[in-house]
Amino acid sequence: MASDRVYGGRVSGERILVGALSKLQTDGHVLAKAGAHGVCVFWHEGGAYAVDDRCPHMGFPLHRGTVEHGLLTCHWHNARFDLATGDTLDPFADDVRAYPVVIEGDDVFLVVEPEPDRVAHLQHRLAEGLEQGLTLVTAKAVLGLLETGVPMADIVRTGVDYGTTYRAQGWGPGLTVLVAMANLLPHLADDDRALALVHGLSFVSRDTRNRPPRFPLAPLGADSERAAPHGDRLASWYRRFIDTRSGDAAERTLATAIASGVAEGDVQAMMMASATDHVFLDEGHTLDFTNKAFEAVSLLGWPAAGSVLPTLVAQTAGAHRHEEDGMWRHPHDLVGLLAQTTLEYRPAPADGFHDVATAALAWALLADEPRPVVAALVEAATAGASAEQLGRALALAAALRITRFHVQNDHGDWDVVHHGFTHANALHQRLAAHPTPELLRGVVAGALRVYLDRFLNIPAARLPKATAHPLAALQACWDNQGHVDRAGEIAFGHLSTGGDPAELIAALGRALLAEDAEFHWIQTVEAAVRQFHAWPAGSEEGALILAGTARFLAANTPTRRELPRVVRIATRLRRGEELFEER
Repeated sequence: MASDRVYGGRVSGERILVGALSKLQTDGHVLAKAGAHGVCVFWHEGGAYAVDDRCPHMGFPLHRGTVEHGLLTCHWHNARFDLATGDTLDPFADDVRAYPVVIEGDDVFLVVEPEPDRVAHLQHRLAEGLEQGLTLVTAKAVLGLLETGVPMADIVRTGVDYGTTYRAQGWGPGLTVLVAMANLLPHLADDDRALALVHGLSFVSRDTRNRPPRFPLAPLGADSERAAPHGDRLASWYRRFIDTRSGDAAERTLATAIASGVAEGDVQAMMMASATDHVFLDEGHTLDFTNKAFEAVSLLGWPAAGSVLPTLVAQTAGAHRHEEDGMWRHPHDLVGLLAQTTLEYRPAPADGFHDVATAALAWALLADEPRPVVAALVEAATAGASAEQLGRALALAAALRITRFHVQNDHGDWDVVHHGFTHANALHQRLAAHPTPELLRGVVAGALRVYLDRFLNIPAARLPKATAHPLAALQACWDNQGHVDRAGEIAFGHLSTGGDPAELIAALGRALLAEDAEFHWIQTVEAAVRQFHAWPAGSEEGALILAGTARFLAANTPTRRELPRVVRIATRLRRGEELFEER
């Protein structure tokens, strides 16, 4: 109607009568309902303004706030909003939805327009949460995106894009955790998956905060019509530049290989060769980072390789090389032994070399002297073990160091056996995906690292017994320090007496996510799940791997559990539950 007074834009939606103008002017605000939403209509400076009555930050009733100079201020955490648009002045809070108001005579109507598509806004909020380290904002954005049907892989892509853009040093722990969480998602309970994504994204946020962005180098010939060097030449250049720590030259070489169409397997071969040219680079992190980057590319598609893989170069070129350490030289020259050892390369196992032989090799790799360790590898390779089987045996041997880790060791030594295991898992994943002869050097080096960790199994913890226990008994192991052996017994007993492996893995995942988990914990759990599934269903090997993982978690819990609480708050807010309680 021509006599209508309209505040706040379009009026084509449904009108809801909220009360008399005279009462609104007298009281300063009136409350109304728009479907399931509580709405507050304010009278301010001669006009009517309507917004959702719940503060988008923590749900405080906004009608109990203050309106002054066009600003609505929430009294719980002092978030401020433009009364006209609902937009916030404080990014931690998010925007509050605003509604048009129509006044006809003494009647005040709220106009409810169809809610706009929220995906773009939620993606923007996710970016803000990552940028400013706002975990609650990140959690609400993740929950909102999942509710709108955005695939989890797309949320992971956002995190990978952010992490590869805003960290000058390149790939690091944050992106490694994010990809590990992505790998774990199918094995988690449905209501734990959003929490897993928030864990991973929060690591990316912490890893990029206050760091300069990355400026990638262009491939050779990017501004020329001339053909790039041949792939074989690029591979030799890349290894040379990594060996001489020429990071920029290596990055341009790798970028050129990817841009010129070198096959994915060949790109992996050149990168993994450089990652195994030296011994146990950076406590195994280099190999693990490289594996996780390739897993990210597998998740997101090969076109992502151009932005993802070059981020590894600086870390690979600058990594600590353990052949420079005394422990690798004395009292045994392990580096010399490694140089003398060549494993026969088989992409597939010979007839007769099966899982039993692979498991027996793993136990042989736990020998107390280095030469028998290497001899066991050479003998297995000669007998027909495939590259994948050699890598799997190494990963099992490294896992057994955790399963047999005695609690009388120094607590910090859990990280020592962790490094051997996650390095071995990364090597096994690459050998399973694209085996090469060069990667087998990493198996020998990894086996010698397992040998170096032997002192952490002296004395060795007893292997768990095949006794049935209720899986729910694990919770006490996470809530009370020191229940390491008990946790291993419960996990092993569950599997050995016919329990569902999926239930145990989901329980381990929930225990991990319930904590303010550290980088190494997430690496260990994800690697254990991958290694468990590398063995036949019902195998003792798989049960021992998960038993060791349960022990590892029990050794490190409980923590403050702050991040899971933040996600629970975000979940309650998304459900419309009340967090603020009247007193």
